[in-house]
Amino acid sequence: MTEQLEQVRRSPRVELGRRLRDMGALTADWMPSFEAVDRAWFLPDIMWAHDMATRCNEVVDRSADPEGWLLVADSDVPVVTQWDDGRHEGLEPGRVPTSSASMPSVVFRMLRDLDVADGQRVLEVGTGTGYNAALLAHRLGDENVTSIEVDPEVTARAREMLQRAGRRPRVICGDGLQGWREGAPYDRVIATVGLRSIPAAWLEQTRPGGIILAPWGTDFTNRDALARLVVAEDGSASGRFTGSVEFMKLRSQRVVWPQFEEYLPAGFPGDATVAETCLSPLSMVPDVSFTAAPFVVGLAVPGCVHTVQRSDTEALVWFISLTDRSWAAVRWPADGDRGEVYQSGARRLWDEVEAAWRWWDGAGQPGVDRFGLTVRVDGAHEVWLGEPEQRVPSAG
Repeated sequence: MTEQLEQVRRSPRVELGRRLRDMGALTADWMPSFEAVDRAWFLPDIMWAHDMATRCNEVVDRSADPEGWLLVADSDVPVVTQWDDGRHEGLEPGRVPTSSASMPSVVFRMLRDLDVADGQRVLEVGTGTGYNAALLAHRLGDENVTSIEVDPEVTARAREMLQRAGRRPRVICGDGLQGWREGAPYDRVIATVGLRSIPAAWLEQTRPGGIILAPWGTDFTNRDALARLVVAEDGSASGRFTGSVEFMKLRSQRVVWPQFEEYLPAGFPGDATVAETCLSPLSMVPDVSFTAAPFVVGLAVPGCVHTVQRSDTEALVWFISLTDRSWAAVRWPADGDRGEVYQSGARRLWDEVEAAWRWWDGAGQPGVDRFGLTVRVDGAHEVWLGEPEQRVPSAG
């Protein structure tokens, strides 16, 4: 890198560190690692900067715009580094993002919540670019960090970038759901992929008193809650959610999106019943509602996904069951306060969604950090509000 480009990058990186400190993500104990490990070392020459507000992805090509590439590297934005499990080619975004570098604020917020101490052993699930593994290795020592990645090409590149950066944690290509028994027991397990269930292997491979930190949620929304679980002597794990995050989902736990024609062979509205509602379905949509409502709906209405169709005059919000052919759709006018509800199938999905919202509203509209998760030794997952005895009601 030329001296001129290094000078261009230095100021934004310093500013990034200041911003991360001011927001409380970058704590004093992680500052030396931030300064010693440069995110830019781990990013590919072609990447896609993701705009969280517009959900758009803009290609950034280092060879075409080296200064712009460095500015993105030193910004608090997530970047997509792989599409479609590596089958994608070209500069246009692919269909599904399948590997990325998280926002630095998310990286350091998770490292803060992991609460590591010198000499502790950490298992990271989801190596990605290798940046997070490098930060852990700088803080704890290469010998105390094991990182596992399912994609062979992503694994190979992460190893190469780590070696170039002078870091040599153990990097394994394999199924992260199985953990890595050879390195157990671990003091900490951290996942950088979204999960729908916490695997038993992680509990078994974490010592009592150890912490599992993982993005966890439901198929209803891509937005997850960051679970910080403490492993108990009996092998269970329990703890609160520390906030909302959004990660790519573990490949084996991705939702398979249903086909509309399987639910509506004769077209919309088919044999649906029709009613009215004064509750806006947009209050359940995570891209519109920044409350915990979508999280709670996902918990209380299991096996349900949603999508939104918009026009200048209305929004049509769909709720689709993954367990049978039930569906609901709410047509909500742009300038109205009542909507039309269409429902079909054995499940009355809108009724379930509305009941979940009203339970949450009646509880005072608690935020995600008021909820917690317990994973039993038999694999059962129980979500609770306030205390483990106060379980979230489920329609399933």
